[in-house]
Amino acid sequence: MKILVVDDSSTMRRIIINTLSRIGYTDVVEAEHGKAGLAKLALGGVEMIITDWNMPEMDGLEFVQNVRTQNAAIPILMVTTNAAKEDIVQALQSGVNNYVVKPFTPETLKEKIESLLG
Repeated sequence: MKILVVDDSSTMRRIIINTLSRIGYTDVVEAEHGKAGLAKLALGGVEMIITDWNMPEMDGLEFVQNVRTQNAAIPILMVTTNAAKEDIVQALQSGVNNYVVKPFTPETLKEKIESLLG
């Protein structure tokens, strides 16, 4: 399964990618913001997206809304520092399937991914 990780922090991308690797997901592509994420998505093969909210160029919500116009079915997990209930509701209304607040444990990330993928 190919997973796209979109986050402007290279450190956070590395943490997520290392966590994914430990739980068995090694086919991962990364992007530093939403515009780059859309370009990687256009190359094809991506089966799940993990994205941050707060990024330059194109933030996570705008990215998710763009993805949803092209692909309504792809699972999207938002991993962000935005913890307010209103933020979570807004993200879900924008098309995010699940939501993780930073900082997170590898177990939390694994649980959220498994719940997304069934």
